[in-house]
Amino acid sequence: MANRNKDVEEEIYDKVVDLTEYAKRQRWWNRLFGKNSGPVAEKYSVATQIAIGGVSGWCAGYLFQKVGKVAATAVGGGLLLLQIANNSGYIQVDWKRVEKDVNKAKKQLKKGTDQAVPELNTFMEKSTEFVKKNIVVTGGFVGGFLLGLAS
Repeated sequence: MANRNKDVEEEIYDKVVDLTEYAKRQRWWNRLFGKNSGPVAEKYSVATQIAIGGVSGWCAGYLFQKVGKVAATAVGGGLLLLQIANNSGYIQVDWKRVEKDVNKAKKQLKKGTDQAVPELNTFMEKSTEFVKKNIVVTGGFVGGFLLGLAS
């Protein structure tokens, strides 16, 4: 009986396909993610990579949530105090000067975006390449990040 259970376990184990080996054999995977896709840390199992990505994603999501709440509270409270001070007469707003400064900032932003486009494209290409090479860890990270935001 014990031998039969062991044979069944071995048969099931043989049928389980390691994701990295499966990815190397599939053409659609290479077309979608590139020929060099696959985890950089292939010495770790897929489950370990997903766990590492998930835990780090959860931590990042949780911190992002907490910092976001504090930042939103600070900005909202500051705007509320400014509005109360404006309505009470403590401060006077020169709206023509505000409009002039906003238009000046818009012009500077337009100049800056033309210069920043090559750097942004390079960053996006590097990010895409990283995600393709570490698809398993990245998937775990995204899932963990979403769980961290929700907790």
